Amino acid sequence: MLPPPSSTRLVTIIAHVDHGKTTLADNLIESNGIISERLAGTLRYLDSDPEEQRRGITMRSSAIGLRHAHVPSPSRRNMTSLNANCRIKDKTGKNNVVNGGREEDENGGGGGGGGGYGYGSESASERLPRDMVVHLIDSPGHVDFSMEVTSSLLLCDSAILVVDAVEGMCARTHSLVREAYVYRLTPILVINKVDRLCSELGLDVSEAYVRIRGLIETANAACASMLNSSSAAVENDDHGDDDGDAMVDAWNFDPVKGNVVFASALHGWGFTIPTLSRSLYRSGAVPLKPPSLRKYLFGDIKYDAASGKVLKWKRGNGGNSGVPMFAEYGLGPLWDIYEGISQAASSVGLKSELYADAAGGGIDRNNNKRTEHAKIMATTPGMDRVVSALQAGGTCPFIVSPRPGNTDGSLPKTAQELQLILTRIGAGSESSIVSAVLRRYRPLSDAILDAVCEFGPSPAEAASFHRKRALVLRLPRSLGNGIDEAAAGGGMMEGFLKIQEAIKRCDYGDDDVPTVAHVCKFIATSRAAVTDPDLAHLPSSTNMLMGLARVLSGNLRSEDVVYNAFGPRYDGGNDRNVLPRQRIRCYLLMGSSFIRVDSVPAGHICAVYNLEALQLKTVTLCDRRECMPLRGFDFGLQPLVKVNVEPVLASDAETLERGLLKLSLADSSVEVTATAKGERILACLGEIHLEQSILDLKRVYCDNIELRISDPITPFCETTDWFENEDDFDFFLEDKNPPLRQSTIPPYCDEEGLAYASRGRCRTILSGRGAAISIRAIPLPRTVYACLQSKQLVNGSEDDLITVGKALKGGSVEKSRTAPMVLELLLDSLMDIDGSGNALLESSALSTGNAVKAVQSVNGEVYVPPKEGGKKAETPNALVGYEEYKAMQQYLRGGLDCIRSTSENATSTTEANATALKKWRHDMRGSALAGFQLAMRAGPLCEEPVRGVAVILEYVEIALTASTIGHSVARDVTGGMVVAALRSGIRCALLTRPARLVEGHLRLTLHSSLAGLGSLHAVLSKRRGKVVTDAMVDGTDLIQVTATIPQAESFGLAPELMKKSSGEVTAPELVFSHWEVLDEDPFWIPTTEEEREDYGQNLQTGDSSTGLDNNALKYIRMVRKRKGLLVDSSKIVSAAEKQRTLSRKK
Repeated sequence: MLPPPSSTRLVTIIAHVDHGKTTLADNLIESNGIISERLAGTLRYLDSDPEEQRRGITMRSSAIGLRHAHVPSPSRRNMTSLNANCRIKDKTGKNNVVNGGREEDENGGGGGGGGGYGYGSESASERLPRDMVVHLIDSPGHVDFSMEVTSSLLLCDSAILVVDAVEGMCARTHSLVREAYVYRLTPILVINKVDRLCSELGLDVSEAYVRIRGLIETANAACASMLNSSSAAVENDDHGDDDGDAMVDAWNFDPVKGNVVFASALHGWGFTIPTLSRSLYRSGAVPLKPPSLRKYLFGDIKYDAASGKVLKWKRGNGGNSGVPMFAEYGLGPLWDIYEGISQAASSVGLKSELYADAAGGGIDRNNNKRTEHAKIMATTPGMDRVVSALQAGGTCPFIVSPRPGNTDGSLPKTAQELQLILTRIGAGSESSIVSAVLRRYRPLSDAILDAVCEFGPSPAEAASFHRKRALVLRLPRSLGNGIDEAAAGGGMMEGFLKIQEAIKRCDYGDDDVPTVAHVCKFIATSRAAVTDPDLAHLPSSTNMLMGLARVLSGNLRSEDVVYNAFGPRYDGGNDRNVLPRQRIRCYLLMGSSFIRVDSVPAGHICAVYNLEALQLKTVTLCDRRECMPLRGFDFGLQPLVKVNVEPVLASDAETLERGLLKLSLADSSVEVTATAKGERILACLGEIHLEQSILDLKRVYCDNIELRISDPITPFCETTDWFENEDDFDFFLEDKNPPLRQSTIPPYCDEEGLAYASRGRCRTILSGRGAAISIRAIPLPRTVYACLQSKQLVNGSEDDLITVGKALKGGSVEKSRTAPMVLELLLDSLMDIDGSGNALLESSALSTGNAVKAVQSVNGEVYVPPKEGGKKAETPNALVGYEEYKAMQQYLRGGLDCIRSTSENATSTTEANATALKKWRHDMRGSALAGFQLAMRAGPLCEEPVRGVAVILEYVEIALTASTIGHSVARDVTGGMVVAALRSGIRCALLTRPARLVEGHLRLTLHSSLAGLGSLHAVLSKRRGKVVTDAMVDGTDLIQVTATIPQAESFGLAPELMKKSSGEVTAPELVFSHWEVLDEDPFWIPTTEEEREDYGQNLQTGDSSTGLDNNALKYIRMVRKRKGLLVDSSKIVSAAEKQRTLSRKK
């Protein structure tokens, strides 16, 4: 039933949103007779979900298998010229010579190459159709569903890159190109919506040619930049046979080669330069053989029919310049057909559907009144231009490659023949006639599928030639870094190598061949869409999870084989005997329908059922235990939108749990987490993705139970800022300014240990007062953090390093404090650095042991200074440790790299200090690191993670008791005490510094007309957005805008833009950009008379706000309220009977 891998192609359609992917797929499906000709282009067959039809965008990848009778290109000559790049043997043993990816024949052939892979071994006399099966996957274009695109790229070997002829290469298109290259796919460029150049922009054929040429140059420039970029390039596997030159050639779009298709998916037409050259030669329009003609058809070249010469075309020579050959023979007939049909519509009184201004082609439509039920006939005035244009340049397969005795595909030569076609399909309106005529004149499906069969590699060639990095198993843990490190004599190693080799050759058919299949995603469907007699007992409304799989080797069978399931984290350890094993059922995918089959050979895509119990998002199936999971790639996509989901009825909690599990399996980009407070957090990539996930959760996975959805959860981070005089270390240390406001108002003033903190420093005392640790917190600029990560200076970090050096007093002489010296000091003091821009430092004195002091205490406690307003010490024991405390205060004046005198060094070697130092290093230092990490997870403002903070451990005091055998620790100091004390101390130190919030910023890209720019800037300004770039799209009035916007202000942006601009602005695509400090003090209040006049005074109604629109304070209250923390505005009113009116008596 299914052909071998050599007659199979796996292709996916990728493009920016609304560039015509699903409409293009409709035309390919129509060629197989699955949908009618009249519905192709408007039905969107693969958008089977009602929400997809309602929104008009694709949200889930859909697959379908298509049959295509492909007429191979004429056989290649045995070319011995210097251009010959490579020689590949086909299965018949013949040598196929590839000349730069282009094929030529003696009889006027050359169908577009094969991209340098050497397909097709038929001779020119045998040019018979070859039955092919093309597995087509339509992927979403919206960035919210980018994980669906990633899955389709992993499954397929070639990609149809669709680009709008008007909008050109958009931001999403660039990212898709890079991702497709990482997966080593072979691309085919489809320039779609060429008809818009005529109907909307009103360009003539020469202007349209220049526009298309510029678009191809832009695409090639983007690919060249990607190939040369170190970030986009992927290192080849060290097997020595990966041909990088072939991939470079494949990623060069050349119309002459044939990997560029000019199309209009809405009207169903498309063509390539090779097929057009053969058509023009056979029709006698141009008396040049195709190998020569196709070199001239796309370029600044014109053809002089009178002299039969090919001349150079120069733009801008007035009427004497002529038109390029592509414009004359490629676009000219199409423009004539559009204008002729539009003129015919005007003749019968119909308003033109093609031309927005109702004046296309300069046709006079005055004096025509609309006629009800009017119908265009083949004899209507204007249709004669259509019949005349159809006589040359048709690319129908029956014209390009005629077959004896078959005339069904011939084009109409008279108006009567055209009328027979229109009557048979019932076409009478303008749009239906355009589609009916152009589908026969230059059929899009044949152009696309022929290009896929010619350029797209077969699964066997892809696995063995240039997709080895994508279609390779992960190495077992026992192999280390390579196969050469392990002896291949063991049975496990031999089995693994045999499986790897079978995947590389895409073996099938033999029972001895191991069967391997990779399931990259799951699809939710209903029992009604599955054709399987064995499941007749299930109700039609039953939901089923189908796995979308590619068979890598062998034959995947239903029911009669038990397969081992290898999850994505399986590393080949000693647990092979406990691998989950499962029987499966195989189905062919036909859009939203699934058809049961007994087996699927290697090289095909199928659906797999009965894997839901594994609870794995991706899984590799194999009938051997020696297998490993597919390696794949990780692009690090992080969900942007999070909500809390809970059932309205507590009895539905279990149903919700099961539904969330199924949702996370069916959508790999969804993350579901449970917090310690019992929250169920649903995280998605964007607002549209979140809406669709919630709808699926209710409708498909939770049997329509009532759910309560919270407002979107916006992640924030906390950080701190510099004091004004912090660069002067000694002056700042003696500064006696009053504490900051946040440390004096509830609930922040209730932080434990805040009384022992001041201006970023804190002496945190352990539980039981057996020890004390002095710490300091300062800001850590991004550039300094980058230097600590790379352990070297980075560009632009010198000033920030000097600032940090001054704040920490790094270096004894001011003139010697240079950036390299400060960096060296910081690296010597570095204890830990995390991934959020934080660092833990240890002062030089503490690392050498000089800042670890023993307190010989009678009561086993370190000195605790009295709190402000408290009782003074009355007993001598209260003053024990006071001298060490004063020594610590003096030590802090030395800064991070304090100078140690000889007496201090001698003191550090006393028996008591040695005991304290041993206790610090062995039992307390590691716990201090854990305390730092715990403090960075939740800051003091609203329990959000901390970013961009450096914590310095400065001094340690430990209480000891003396005995006859020496000194010992007075009180037990456990690791948990140190963790709790350091966490509390860091929080208090941050509270006594200027507080700042860090908010995530998103990058948005959209298109706007000139009329919508004002509304766009107004909306972005209100939401604190910043425009980064704005550039005109060549040849249009559209402006491509790139901007950044805070994530907290991004919710509801798309509907507001549509409303304010009246549809003049497209829906924005949002992706995470960066973290940025919100430069607002959340606790600032007006103090001077001028500030009170400008901002108002502090409210006296129990709300301790500043009286102005403080975004930082608003966000802090929002997060604290969501987490159930005490909010500063929720003050309990006491003595409610004592009320006060704020209005003045008159």
